[in-house]
Amino acid sequence: MMEYKLPVVPKKRLSFIDRYLTLWIFAAMGTGLLLGNAIPSISVTISNYASGTINIPLAVGLILMMYPPLANVRYRYLGAIFKDLSLLSLSVILNWVVGPLLMFVLAIVFLPDKPDYMTGLILIGLARCIAMVLVWNDMADGNREYAAGLVALNSIFQLIFYSAYAYLFITVLLPLLGFKAQHVNVNVADVTKSTLIYLGIPFAAGFLSRYLLVKFKTEQWYEQRFIPAISPLTLIALLCTVVIMFSIKADVMVKLPSDVMRIALPLFIYFALMFALSFFMAKHLKAAYPRNAAIAFTATGNNFELAIAVAVGVFGINSGQALAGVVGPLVEVPALIMLVKLVTRLRAKYYY
Repeated sequence: MMEYKLPVVPKKRLSFIDRYLTLWIFAAMGTGLLLGNAIPSISVTISNYASGTINIPLAVGLILMMYPPLANVRYRYLGAIFKDLSLLSLSVILNWVVGPLLMFVLAIVFLPDKPDYMTGLILIGLARCIAMVLVWNDMADGNREYAAGLVALNSIFQLIFYSAYAYLFITVLLPLLGFKAQHVNVNVADVTKSTLIYLGIPFAAGFLSRYLLVKFKTEQWYEQRFIPAISPLTLIALLCTVVIMFSIKADVMVKLPSDVMRIALPLFIYFALMFALSFFMAKHLKAAYPRNAAIAFTATGNNFELAIAVAVGVFGINSGQALAGVVGPLVEVPALIMLVKLVTRLRAKYYY
């Protein structure tokens, strides 16, 4: 099968910081837990900096985290993702059929006696990743243009389908399986706001940076001077975001450790199954490694920002649904870091 070729991105040599990224992530998690328990007021202080359901410190951290990968995208190649309809169709099916159904099944199997947590997990499964996947893809040497194109496509689907999906899975399907109906009224404006903040801002900043700086300087200067200068911002913002997330919910992880573990287990299984399925299905379709990595991480990650915003807006900030949404990114970060490590081994085994 002929594959429309995107420009090849040279394999990166890992720096000392990148090589021990897992260590820094777990150190940031531990720091957040220590801060949250040693200074209980820090959770309230950070939570007070919010606009509606959007936590400003977290939003800033996520935007800064995604800016360097999006500034590194060569936007003139984005149209190439539509040239291979088989891979594009695979990504759409994985994201909008397989992913939601898998999380739905896992939520029912692992949390049948906790309908609030069950609903929270289902909301996570419906919120397809449009944010941090760009970071994981970049760390795994996935194709940036392809990942950005898939993320943009997911954003459009999310705006169109999220509300209908939430109603279908939670209000219609759960009662058919004997669970109490939960009426979910998702405001399209909330979905749009989340998408514009967490994707639109860094996407626009990345595009304008490349367009304007290449125009007024040179592409060589942009690639060799500007990109290396801003690249460390991703790791710094990622670590700060992890510290913030874990410090905000340190009390919950201490007071309700069994509940957190019950929510975390199906999430870990979800990430592992989605990644394995995505990677090997794309490989079966003869996708080159950079494109395979982009498909796998795009299908595996979830838009927890949207899931949390919907859970808080519909069920309240102290609801079990909101707790499940918050546990989501606490699990995703270490899980996806481990998958970044795993995919380098899969790359060596299947592509060299």
